[in-house]
Amino acid sequence: MQGCRNMSVLAGEQDVPRRLLYRWQMRLPGLVAPIAPCFAGLEDENRLLKQLLAERTLETDFFKGALQEIAARRQTDGGTGETASTTRCGQLCRCKAV
Repeated sequence: MQGCRNMSVLAGEQDVPRRLLYRWQMRLPGLVAPIAPCFAGLEDENRLLKQLLAERTLETDFFKGALQEIAARRQTDGGTGETASTTRCGQLCRCKAV
């Protein structure tokens, strides 16, 4: 295993399951160079990305709930759903525009 670059080939040559070779590799420290240094910093980045995803999920859930609340209020108001008329000045008004 020390000089092997392809575990699948080695597993075939030795007639053992490839997963078994990986288990052996993990149990025998120093046999093969550890893989972890290749991924330095990725754990922190992964943690940050998970935190950002959780925040975005909370924001999305909040806005979904707000939109559902607005839709429910509109349905219970019994309004026609039409756009309100405005006066020439642009203000909402119930009286007739001049």
